[in-house]
Amino acid sequence: MPVRDFHEDDWPAVRAIVEAVVAAGDTFPYDPRWSPAALRDVWVERPPGRTTVAVVGNRVLGTAKMRPNRPGPGRHVATASFMVARNARGRGVGRALAEEALDWARDQGYAAMQFNAVVEGNEAAERLYRRLGFTVVGTVPAAFDHPTRGRVGLHVMHRFL
Repeated sequence: MPVRDFHEDDWPAVRAIVEAVVAAGDTFPYDPRWSPAALRDVWVERPPGRTTVAVVGNRVLGTAKMRPNRPGPGRHVATASFMVARNARGRGVGRALAEEALDWARDQGYAAMQFNAVVEGNEAAERLYRRLGFTVVGTVPAAFDHPTRGRVGLHVMHRFL
């Protein structure tokens, strides 16, 4: 699955993916009332971060963003987030985006990658991240208000690079 850097003309397709994932309310702690401009500001990273898209031909199937997890003394740890179009799930899009993010982080000299808010019970994400070598280092209890399961935990997942 080809993954490349985000270009401005990708925004309409990326926006559709981001809006659909956020509207579902079950995997990302983003407010579905945010404007398209606010969503773009949150999703499209500025340097030293990076935003990517997974594509087949000219069709965007998923998107990722990556950056330092924290500034200053925490800048040696990267973080990343991934969104896949509903009709493209289960086809390796998320894996391709995550592998590209890990490669990017290694190439940039990061020592580790950390995910700060993996929704407890997001089985597809948890399974993928574990297969890629991440472990849950902690869970913030009842930190995410899931639309059907009520308040569930947010996992912090980590792996060294």
